Amino acid sequence: MAEPGVETRTGSSVITARAAATFDPVGRSVATARAFVRDTLQGWGYSEVVDDAVVLTSELVTNAVIHAGTAADVLCLRSADSVRVEVGDRYPERGVPIQATGHTFASLDSENGRGLMLCSALASRWGVEYTPTHKQVWFQLDLPQHPVGTRSAGPALPTAMLPVADERVRVAVAQIDAAGAISVWNADAEHVFGYTADQVIGKPLADFAAWPHTPGIGTGIAEALRLSRWEGSYGIRGTDGRVIPVYASHLRVRDSHGEPSTVCLLVRDDERAVLQTPHRVPVTDSATDKHTTDPFEVFIGSPAPDDLDGLLQRTVERARDMLDGDAAFLLLATDDETELEVRATTGLPSARQRFARVPVEAGTSRYGSARMPAVHEDLTSVPGAVPLLNSTGMRSVVTVPLKVEGRLTGSLGVAAESAGRYTNEEALRLQFAADRIALAVESARLGELERLRRGSLSFLVEASDLLAGTLDRDQTLALMAQMTVPTLATWCAVYTIADQASDPYLSYVLHEDEERIDGLKALLSKIAPPDPVPAPGARVWTAPAAAAQQAALRTSRHELGLGSGPPVSSGIDTTLATAAAVGGETVVLPLVARNRVIGMLTLGKPSDDHFRQEILELAEDLSRRAALALDNARLYSERVAISQSLQRSLLPPEQPTIPGVEVEVIYRAAGEGNEVGGDFYDLFPISDGVYGFAIGDVCGTGPEAAAVTGLARHALRLLAREGFGGPAVLERLNAAILDEGARSRFLTLLYGELRPQENGGALLKVVCAGHPLPLRLRQDGTVEPAADPQPLLGVMDDLELFEQTVTLDPGDVLLCVTDGVTERREGTRMLGDEGLTEVLTGCTGLTAGAVAARVLRAVERFAAEPASDDMAILVMRVPEPQHG
Repeated sequence: MAEPGVETRTGSSVITARAAATFDPVGRSVATARAFVRDTLQGWGYSEVVDDAVVLTSELVTNAVIHAGTAADVLCLRSADSVRVEVGDRYPERGVPIQATGHTFASLDSENGRGLMLCSALASRWGVEYTPTHKQVWFQLDLPQHPVGTRSAGPALPTAMLPVADERVRVAVAQIDAAGAISVWNADAEHVFGYTADQVIGKPLADFAAWPHTPGIGTGIAEALRLSRWEGSYGIRGTDGRVIPVYASHLRVRDSHGEPSTVCLLVRDDERAVLQTPHRVPVTDSATDKHTTDPFEVFIGSPAPDDLDGLLQRTVERARDMLDGDAAFLLLATDDETELEVRATTGLPSARQRFARVPVEAGTSRYGSARMPAVHEDLTSVPGAVPLLNSTGMRSVVTVPLKVEGRLTGSLGVAAESAGRYTNEEALRLQFAADRIALAVESARLGELERLRRGSLSFLVEASDLLAGTLDRDQTLALMAQMTVPTLATWCAVYTIADQASDPYLSYVLHEDEERIDGLKALLSKIAPPDPVPAPGARVWTAPAAAAQQAALRTSRHELGLGSGPPVSSGIDTTLATAAAVGGETVVLPLVARNRVIGMLTLGKPSDDHFRQEILELAEDLSRRAALALDNARLYSERVAISQSLQRSLLPPEQPTIPGVEVEVIYRAAGEGNEVGGDFYDLFPISDGVYGFAIGDVCGTGPEAAAVTGLARHALRLLAREGFGGPAVLERLNAAILDEGARSRFLTLLYGELRPQENGGALLKVVCAGHPLPLRLRQDGTVEPAADPQPLLGVMDDLELFEQTVTLDPGDVLLCVTDGVTERREGTRMLGDEGLTEVLTGCTGLTAGAVAARVLRAVERFAAEPASDDMAILVMRVPEPQHG
């Protein structure tokens, strides 16, 4: 039932239209509900009551989705003389302050009951209705009486005060179909923007529009085209790639078949008076003034948006409405109060201004009226006094500082298109409002900075981990670009410098839209790279934007048949898209490592965008880490290339072909980037019909072991070709190893001489110096050692070695391995000689290559972990004679 003393009926007015929507219990729903009510009432032509309706809806929806935590149902009802808005929630137990029973309303600074207090103050009628599961609060706003046939009118003005327009006012007409594509494009549109109808019909309006969309706030172009009526400013990119500010009026219609479309009327922004709906003139009533709170003060008392951008955007909108201005803006000061950064605007082309910075005290385009309230009656007499308003058509402006404890934290301004609109009285009102919001804004700004710092720290930690995880140069370049796009910038290009005598080279390009990468790369390849200046910090680079605009202009002229010279290679769409992609701010950060500039990191924004200072500082931190990672990758690549080149020189040349004997070798070096380790092999001709073979293992792995490997392999070849037998060769090699002194290492070696026999067999003379014994596989499947063990090399001065003779019959196999095979482990298990013998037993009848592959597979499968020791496998087999 309804609470006593609160009216629950709307009267006898006939409802002529309704609009309804439901909003989820999340903070962003409040802004969405405000936009829904504003768009609905404006579409009905009831702009006179829009502001009051939006304020009341904001409070009631906030109560539902924030404080009650339930969904909010909003219903708008239209009648001939009033508008009724109903807001329902699923929390029927909430109390209602009752004026008639003596209960006092809540204060402006409390939460409970404020929405109902506003209903009482602003609505002509209001009420509350309950059901067991729902509560509904409604308010009714009566429409002011107008003369018949008049929606709005202005006073008669002298000719000198009328808006200025060109001799020939051109109103561009574009009709947008249900899919968002242009279906009508009139002659005035061709004249204003340069495109013919054939060039634009069938293409989305979004391809040409520069929409002033603030992240998280406002309406996007797709949403605006679906509204019943919309009016405001945005930009259209002309054929030269530049953005032409326009003022537009959109009307949603449907044809005789029921198909919806949107008719767009557009004029140049400085001629907006042709289309702009006159602002509502505030109504003053002495009887109500004493009970009415300043509208901006009422707004400040409501729960603020959760995010800083939302709070600032709300502030400028309310400031504009409070002083009946055409535009408003809010700038925040840097920590040292030397610069102001544009953070929120309304009624201005905000996209090109957002995050732009201007100095406070000195320098060109300084913002001279930041620390004290100021009124400029006519900006044409003080050009540049408010840089933000240059070329916007604004004539008068009032600005006031935002201060906290005497410190400048920002500046709030309201501007109008006509001169002399503001006086000291408006400045005092605006200053009062600014004083009310300064602390809340500063608190929100500090909260945002803290979140940014925490996010920046997490970002840099993750970036450091990723960069430290690779030593590959190309992968490092890719990581640098992928970490900046789209987190820090819309596109990124990395230039590298090989040495001090080399020019910067474009090494990597990335754009958040993959279709733009090729065009962007082509554009950057045609312009000179930025200068490799070692000074820290980001510096602006204007060359890409200028080159893109020139390319777009040339393409447009050729497209229109006005250009001379060879035709351009890419079409107008690609060129214009590239121009838009790099048309914003571009900055260059040096990549400095070990006191040398090794490259540049280039970051860019699309048309008319600026970088936030916090983003540039984060990018500078990233560039330092990326530069060191890139230089480490370069050094590693150079050292790996040198190491691999030296190691390849230690490997045997091409394996000789031995008549009547199959030979297969498998070699694996342990350690990343190693091609040669402590294990080695060799197979070489000694004289006619005599071949030397060796397989050995130097104690240890890596480059130190590889050095002894080179000594052993070259010494074996030299001594064997001098005619020394096996024992003499190994004894002299032992002496050479001992001569290395502290650098000497133990060496196990199996050396032998192989003589193929005319009867199809092979005669071998072998010396096994501390090495795993060679295994002989006979045709019947038996396996036996083919030599006896002898002392290893590099330990004793006087060695007495002997050689043994082994005969391989047709079908026999000799398997020689290093201890990387026999000592393969998993836990306490080891493959060992017995395991290797078992593997070889099953290789009867296999070729030498098949035997080697089976042994390697057995080693790899013995344990799950990769092998940690070098490994060499040498297999020799005498094939069986072929019987034809």
